[in-house]
Amino acid sequence: MTIMIVQGPHANARSLSGELLGHLQQLARAAGRTLEVCSCNGLREFVARVRTARSQTTEFMLLDPGSLTQQVQAHPEAGLGDALDALNMPYIEVHDDSDDTLEPRDVLHAPLATIVIHGDLGTSYRIALGIALRRLSASV
Repeated sequence: MTIMIVQGPHANARSLSGELLGHLQQLARAAGRTLEVCSCNGLREFVARVRTARSQTTEFMLLDPGSLTQQVQAHPEAGLGDALDALNMPYIEVHDDSDDTLEPRDVLHAPLATIVIHGDLGTSYRIALGIALRRLSASV
């Protein structure tokens, strides 16, 4: 079963490095899971990835909107809130700056956690993946 990372674009190349991604995939494999990354360039693609995840074999999602956060706030009609409410799996928001977190709102399906390690996206991902793997192993 799969843990999916849905990642928006990042300014200043702060996205996942190949080395970090390899490390995260190795951790997931050791726990009997696969890790899939979906990099999105815009808000529509980001929302579409969240919507389609529920119909695949995804068990858990790590959601990293990156520089799309302001667009999400400015354009609620894009449907990210509805897509998150329709998820049939837990998810964790991952950030490297507290200014990039999604605004809390009335939701049916809120994030299990929001991880922000200021200036260190890699550590945010490692913590989020650790929580996801523990949560999934406890549900077996």
